[in-house]
Amino acid sequence: MKITLKDGSSKEYADAMSVIDIAADISEGLARMACAGEINGEVVDLRTIVDNDCELNILTFNDEQGKAAYRHTTSHVLAEAVKNLYPEAKLAIGPSIDTGFYYDFESQPFTREDLDAIEKEMKSIIKKGADLEKFTLPREEAIAFMRERNEPYKVELIKDLPEGETLSFYRQGEFVDLCAGPHLMSTKTIKAFKLISSSGAYWRGNEKNKMLTRIYGSSFTKKAELDEYLAHLEDIKKRDHNKLGREMELFTTVDVIGQGLPLLMPKGAKMIQILQRWIEDEEERRGYVRTKTPFMAKSDLYKISGHWDHYKEGMFVLGDEEKDKEVFALRPMTCPFQYYVYKQSQKSYRDLPLRYGETSTLFRNEDSGEMHGLTRVRQFTISEGHLIVRPDQMDDEFKGCLDLARYCFNTLGLADDVTYRLSKWDPNNKEKYIGDATVWEDTQQRIRNVLNELNIQFTEVDGEAAFYGPKVDIQAKNVYGKEDTMITIQWDALLAEQFDMYYIDQNGEKVRPYIIHRTSLGCYERTLAWLIEKYAGLFPTWLCPEQVRILPISEKYHAYANKVSEELKANQILCSVDERAEKIGYKIRESRLDRVPYMLVVGQKEEEECLVSVRSRYEGDEGQKTLDDFISTICKEIRTKEIRKINIQEETK
Repeated sequence: MKITLKDGSSKEYADAMSVIDIAADISEGLARMACAGEINGEVVDLRTIVDNDCELNILTFNDEQGKAAYRHTTSHVLAEAVKNLYPEAKLAIGPSIDTGFYYDFESQPFTREDLDAIEKEMKSIIKKGADLEKFTLPREEAIAFMRERNEPYKVELIKDLPEGETLSFYRQGEFVDLCAGPHLMSTKTIKAFKLISSSGAYWRGNEKNKMLTRIYGSSFTKKAELDEYLAHLEDIKKRDHNKLGREMELFTTVDVIGQGLPLLMPKGAKMIQILQRWIEDEEERRGYVRTKTPFMAKSDLYKISGHWDHYKEGMFVLGDEEKDKEVFALRPMTCPFQYYVYKQSQKSYRDLPLRYGETSTLFRNEDSGEMHGLTRVRQFTISEGHLIVRPDQMDDEFKGCLDLARYCFNTLGLADDVTYRLSKWDPNNKEKYIGDATVWEDTQQRIRNVLNELNIQFTEVDGEAAFYGPKVDIQAKNVYGKEDTMITIQWDALLAEQFDMYYIDQNGEKVRPYIIHRTSLGCYERTLAWLIEKYAGLFPTWLCPEQVRILPISEKYHAYANKVSEELKANQILCSVDERAEKIGYKIRESRLDRVPYMLVVGQKEEEECLVSVRSRYEGDEGQKTLDDFISTICKEIRTKEIRKINIQEETK
């Protein structure tokens, strides 16, 4: 058989061989580094027998799939250690993830001391260096095998598989786990690992199921890489918006108000206001007209749109259809409201495109387990818009929506942090959607064409479309690696029919328009969370809720400090005066800790000569400047929304 390798070279063998044996034949060093194999593009276990001509790639820790196999094996070592120390614990699942691995157990909660003890046991297991052996069992035997070992979660997983299925297991010493693999050849290959944290997790992610205990960890082939990762985690803690946003008094939550209902405090509210005014002005420049619509509507509206049938579980419903004459629901979106704005008068083809924009407060009944800070909430505000267009205008208008989104990202300094996804329907689950396959496939192809024409790299995912149309989702990851949708631009060729929307074409005929559902910045709360983490609270000056703090060196200069403040405010600069009876060094340190970009120190000389002594996070002590020069400089920085470079690590010490 002929084996073609990644570099284009080939090897020929007379007999079938395992992937690991082929790796050893190529190089003993490669065999030591091997974590998995890839045969004709499919990731396989190192124990897989190769008996036909194929393309073979030996995957190491430098490859993502090799890294996954390495960390998946570490999760099995974790599971063995937990079973050794806590024999009554029940095994659930333990996959690799982007940042390492986790394993879920039905067990007591684990403290940091418990995790340290588990780490010690893991080191003992790795030192013994048990080989991992793969074996298979028919479905019924697999169920009996796991029942005998008193592992109910594994039994449930097996029962979900079709009858006649053959299940694979991996054994390392006395420990056995149900697993598809792939895995390393031996536990002794694992060189450096750390258990990071423990938390609760619902079985299968469903809050109706039992709460399990999840242990997160990560592993590497070199201690230096692990140390670098742990240092990265410390930086993450400094950036975590849920922690930092509260410390900076941008937002808070209160149990008696409810989960997923954050309170924006004055500083956070000011930042949202700055963003909102910027977006509304920019949309107006791009031809949008504004609407303002109700926060709730009768169920009749959502039945017309299809949301009642397809999205009711995600809505806050007010009333009971069986008891009440009228049932209302808080709006999860604004689109049907804006359709009725459109329908209030007859439209000609000359009136289109019509671009409706609204700063919309929306309500969605998210699962309690999904709530997190500002990124997943039950009430939020978005820069929502709906464009009613002729079919021949659709491509250009869709491009315009993408251009607006990219402008927003560039202005905020976030353009390099996003990815683009074409979210398609699932043709194998058609009951989730309205419209026929021809419309869906044509629409998805037109979106592809637009993205390719704009040279935007994107991935495609089935089953992520809304029930009425495919969309471009612009994604970003938080500091913990969890991906969220920041902006959505959706192509809708179907809902105009539901609402009997039309325009009169040049021949005097009624024609259905197309609709683009889009956000320009997305959810303001989620964007604020993203900005907190991106800049570790050291926002660009134009976004800061306090841009300048004036520091008089003694009470004698309070009057001059307040005069400076009045001049700054007259130029729409956000500022305050620190009149506390503290030493100037203390005031400077406090201002720095509060992440104020500019400090103006004023004393006798400054007052006599109408000067300010400038200190900034950008250049430190900038010396004395006339007040007019300082105002001119900072106003330009704010007006142009300049993002000046700073050393975040140094500033957050």
